[in-house]
Amino acid sequence: MAEYPRIRQVGLSGLLVQFGEGMTEPANRAAIAFRAAIDAQHWAEVSETSTSLVSTFVVADLINMPSEALLEKLQELLTSQDWYAAPLPSGRTLWEIPTLYGTDAAPQLEEAAQAAGVSPEQAIIELSSARVRVLTLGFAPGQPYTGELPPHWDIPRQQALTRSVPSGALVVAIRQLIIFTNASPTGWRHIGQTAFRTFRPTSSVPIALSPGDELCFPSITTKEYEHIQQSDLSGDGGAQRSVLT
Repeated sequence: MAEYPRIRQVGLSGLLVQFGEGMTEPANRAAIAFRAAIDAQHWAEVSETSTSLVSTFVVADLINMPSEALLEKLQELLTSQDWYAAPLPSGRTLWEIPTLYGTDAAPQLEEAAQAAGVSPEQAIIELSSARVRVLTLGFAPGQPYTGELPPHWDIPRQQALTRSVPSGALVVAIRQLIIFTNASPTGWRHIGQTAFRTFRPTSSVPIALSPGDELCFPSITTKEYEHIQQSDLSGDGGAQRSVLT
């Protein structure tokens, strides 16, 4: 019997459906698709769902409701199809987020490019043309882990922390890109700078991104970046968005 997928109870608050031990595209796809399928069921006993890189978490009151009933429902849904090959949910958003690469605004581009075995110019071409998926949100409100980049971008984290990168910083490691929500220390290399805000506490939609959304980071000039900073107060940072079907 395959080790995954598997279901485990987490305390008295819910059940965790795991699709793998570590990050892979099929396991992440399965977690996102399975969560959408659960949400579509509108089960009364489920109050919330969420995903990590390779798991779906189902929140339910397991004190007043026996876990066996929900477990049976999840198991039936789990065996209804191959979730590793499932289509991603429709209605996701494609974001094209203007990004200033290198310069003093993102000073570790050359270092990251060297670690990936490409020139800084080639790094900008590859990163600005990549289309990555929001794999999960975490660390800070709305902060996305996105990927995956090609294998040569499987570069390690730094051994020492950068003291702080600003909000909107685009950082890279382990084939993933992150846009930082807040100014923060990090072991990931700061290779681009955006004016995009992942967390907008005064907005009706405070978390801008969702797992399954797709992102591109087209390259812009310093002058274009400064214009966006001054003119775009929406939090989108000059981003264009479209709905994925």
